[in-house]
Amino acid sequence: LALALASLLPAAGARRSQDLHCGACRALVDELEWEIAQVDPRKTIQMGSFRINPDGSQSVVEVPYARSEAHLTELLERVCEKMKEYGEKVDPATHRKSYVRVISQDGTKMDLSGVKFDGDVTSSLKFACESIAEEYEDELIEFLSHEAENVKDRLCSKRTDLCDHALHIPHDEL
Repeated sequence: LALALASLLPAAGARRSQDLHCGACRALVDELEWEIAQVDPRKTIQMGSFRINPDGSQSVVEVPYARSEAHLTELLERVCEKMKEYGEKVDPATHRKSYVRVISQDGTKMDLSGVKFDGDVTSSLKFACESIAEEYEDELIEFLSHEAENVKDRLCSKRTDLCDHALHIPHDEL
């Protein structure tokens, strides 16, 4: 019995870690997309070389600030602080963990039934978020610098395999 239990522990730990990293990735993308959406679309930033070309012109272009590399890099520095606004929810059927906001961004009332919210959850989620933001900074900037569909799935499942288990979860047919 002890051997059987010992053989199950690594699998449970790996699944917990995968749930945590997948949840952190999805929350990170949600937060970044929300922050981008809050920027005035008319706000721009100058990009390019400030060197004077031989003909006297400069190679400077104005790009929208919200999806600029400078803005995205700034967001990546501080976005993981938002993980303290998340809690852990366990699916009763699959026992998989997911992470949901416990404080809404727009002030609406939220259903927090079954959500565990404590320091261990938020510190683990914040640490996982920081690891992902550091390790996948280039990919995050690449995906978010352009408006794209399904960034969460494309980045967290297909590009990084952080949520590869999500691809194997059966979905209810319509």
